[in-house]
This record gives sequence, structure tokens and C-alpha cells, in this order.
Amino acid sequence: MNKALDPALAAGNRREFAAYAARHFRWQCEGGVATITLNRPERKNPLTFDSYAELRDLFRSLKYATDVHAVVLAGAGENFCSGGDVHEIIGPLIELPAPELLMFTRMTGDLVLAMRQCPQPIVAAIDGVCAGAGAILAMASDLRLGTARSKTAFLFNRVGLAGCDMGACALLPRLVGQGRASELLYTGRSLGGEEGERWGFFNRLCAPEDLLGEAQALAAQLVAGPTFANGITKTMLHQEWAMTVEQAIEAEAQAQAICMLTQDFKRAYEAFAAKRKPVFEGN
Repeated sequence: MNKALDPALAAGNRREFAAYAARHFRWQCEGGVATITLNRPERKNPLTFDSYAELRDLFRSLKYATDVHAVVLAGAGENFCSGGDVHEIIGPLIELPAPELLMFTRMTGDLVLAMRQCPQPIVAAIDGVCAGAGAILAMASDLRLGTARSKTAFLFNRVGLAGCDMGACALLPRLVGQGRASELLYTGRSLGGEEGERWGFFNRLCAPEDLLGEAQALAAQLVAGPTFANGITKTMLHQEWAMTVEQAIEAEAQAQAICMLTQDFKRAYEAFAAKRKPVFEGN
């Protein structure tokens, strides 16, 4: 990098998030792993207009983070997230005109886009209730750890809405298949933990008392890897959904060539030659 650009970057977009002061959830950042904990356990951690917006803005800004290389998303207590708060969101929405309703649905969709477009892998730790918008947050994450008592429900049709909410009709079939996604979106039924693991929604199940620790350990494992290259992997996983095979192969050729310019690629070769484990630094 041209060193003349460093001061401009330091004073511009690059940011550290260790001291980020969250307003609507708990935030912890340690060793490159940021943990977001939805923190309204008495209501099973529902989302509000404000928490939607803060999560969207946070994930959007993480592309400029210098000290966050993986994210864990969890819920306080024994539940992940019960979706949009019935009294603080659902009730007011009934009174809004169409243009303002569209502003709201675009804002919630922007949260999913921000999660998919931030370069850090997101590990969701899902225990108990994971419903509505909570199920969407889990779906939009890169990896999902659950428990046997997890209950994931895309329950939009149960409140008179379509299943096509926040990208569900695009993302969910890619996780569990078209037929299974159709069943969940048409019926709104709960997907249990063991069934969710069989379907591929969960990467694995954990004991409830171990869930957060295992999610953070998985995130730390990712942080110990080549984090710049991990970000490229996430970008390509997302972008290649809309590519032909020919376009994908060319895009991956270009992406891999960029990764071959990194010092981490050089470190891996030197470590292999010296018969030792590489220590990646993310550059």
C-alpha cells in the first residue's frame, strides 16, 4: 500500500470497535471476536425499530473495522430472538400508510444486506426461541450453532404475511433446499434443533451451557486463519449466487490472484517449507 495513503485511511474509514458503546444490545470485543448479545431476556430478546437500525448500521460499518475479524450473534437468557416486538413494532405497523411500511421493510432488509456484505464471518449461537426476524438473523449468519431445544420458526404467515420477508425466499432454500424452505415458509411451523441439524440449517448442536463458548471458539478459530482471505470467501459465496458457472470461475480466478498478493499467502508457504504451523496476520 502507498504509505502516503495511510494517514488519510486512518483518519477516514478505518475504525476500532473495542470501545463501541452499543445502545440496544450488549457488545464485547476480544481477540478479534466481537460478540453481540440481544439483551431483553424477559421478552425473549425481541427487536425494536431502534435495535434493527443499530444492528444495520453496525454491520454496515464493520467493513472498516481493524480489530474485528469474526462476529458471534447470540441472545441473553435461554432464547435467541423472538422477532419483532409485538407491542413496539407490530402494533404501530398496523397504523402506518403504505409508503412508511415500505420504508420499514426496506430497513429490515438492509440489515440482512449489511450482514451479508460485511467481510467478517458471523456465527449465530441459537438456543430456545428463534422466530420471525430472529430466524432471519440466524439465516443471514454464515454459520449456525444450535441446541436440541432450539425452535426456529419463519412464522410470518401466522400473522397474515407472506414468507418472503427480509430475503427468506432467496436465502432459506440455499440452506435447506427448496422443498423444505417452502414447508417452513408456508406453514410457519417450528424447526426443532435435531431436525434443523439434519436439514443443514445448523452446522452442529451443542449443550445449552456450552453454546456461547463453542460459538466464540469457532469464531476465534476463524480469526486465527487468514482473515483477509476469509472475507474474500464470504464475498464470493454471496456474489456467486447470481453468476453463471463461467462468471463464477473467472471471478474466483481474480479473487484468488488478489489473495496471492497477501503476506499471509507468503507466510503459509514459508511455514510449510519450515515444517511449522503458519501464523496469519490478516494482511
